[in-house]
Amino acid sequence: MLQRICQILIFLLPMICQQAQAQIFTPQHPIYIVNGVRMQEAQVKAIDPEDIVENKLLQVDEQTIAKYGQEASNGVMLITLRYDTPASFRVDGKEQSFSSFVADMVEWKYPNPAARVILSFKVNPDGTTSLNKVLESTDKRLLKRIEKAMAAAPKWSPALKDGKPISTQHVLRITLPKGATVQREKIVISRW
Repeated sequence: MLQRICQILIFLLPMICQQAQAQIFTPQHPIYIVNGVRMQEAQVKAIDPEDIVENKLLQVDEQTIAKYGQEASNGVMLITLRYDTPASFRVDGKEQSFSSFVADMVEWKYPNPAARVILSFKVNPDGTTSLNKVLESTDKRLLKRIEKAMAAAPKWSPALKDGKPISTQHVLRITLPKGATVQREKIVISRW
């Protein structure tokens, strides 16, 4: 009898462990509701923290699950932004990544080295952009070309709050040539 129980356990144990492991390692993401609209986690990560006025994690209960569905059992994060409609960049009527547009406008090919520029900029209420701060630039020539391409870019549709355009902050990250990688500068700290 004991031998039979051991055989059954040996047979079932791998299946039990596999199910437990799948439950443990399955990502548990909340539902994100931004200004009343459901968004994916990647979209939420792209929001500038300065644009967030309030965030609230709803308690997981029957009422929350009834309102948002079974996925709400992982939580529901309500986020309120300082604007009703986010700024958008459109070219020929199609929404496009501003970083991709600027990168395509800049001529940067071999024999130029791989270079990266990261800068913060503002989209003004009239849809124009203004440079705030250069956060990183590995090549000044590339920085100048990016600034020129930004100035020549079409206007943005600014963010709206209560139907009125407002300014918003954004970050532009470009590494060229496309697909290239630029190593971060290594800093060695020695203590005596």
